Amino acid sequence: MSSNILATIPVLQVENAERSCDFYCSRLGFHKNWEHQFEPGMPWFVSLSRGAVTLFLTEHPESAVGALVYLPVEAVDELAQEFQGNGVDLELKPVTQPWGMREMQLEDPDGNRLRFGQDMEEGEG
Repeated sequence: MSSNILATIPVLQVENAERSCDFYCSRLGFHKNWEHQFEPGMPWFVSLSRGAVTLFLTEHPESAVGALVYLPVEAVDELAQEFQGNGVDLELKPVTQPWGMREMQLEDPDGNRLRFGQDMEEGEG
């Protein structure tokens, strides 16, 4: 018997969980599910989500620094407008790529990059 893999949850290294939660929640529209700290003074570990996407943010040093997370979306241009309206600078404004995806990219306060992509063939149907 085998078990299905149900989802993936990227774990992003952050320097300051409070600052990063503020960025993800107030600017990108995520909400905080929960946070954990073993004891005062220890690093924070936080779960955030928006729609079907969950991200973990950690101050623990064992996670990758400067990750790139690819997030499929339905309407990349609308999302870009939302983010820019919240003061987010886009590294890559929405552009249709030769491989049929319309993509944009931004960087969080800790150097993690988020690339959002809309499948243009699916969106045309």
